Amino acid sequence: MIDRTEMVQQLRERLDNLLERAEVIEDDLRHPLDADWSEQAVDLADDEALEGVDETLRAEIQQVRYALAQIENDTYGTCAQCGNAISAERLKARPIATRCIDCAA
Repeated sequence: MIDRTEMVQQLRERLDNLLERAEVIEDDLRHPLDADWSEQAVDLADDEALEGVDETLRAEIQQVRYALAQIENDTYGTCAQCGNAISAERLKARPIATRCIDCAA
């Protein structure tokens, strides 16, 4: 059995961390380009990598918010595919899981 209070706390801490990291990346992406062409090329390559990381963070932020909403409306821990319960072990390992281990395979 999952302690929902503990899970909410864990998910909120994760959400805060993700939001903070996303904000740092967005700040980095807003920087003006250097006047030097070779530096601009390096900056643009770095920005492309940061955009990929930002997309990944944004996707996880959405998943964490969805998990918190599921807890709030009492559907957390129910497989979105088959409707069976998601094991406590799976939820502890992956709190944002929306499918049981069988459906996720």
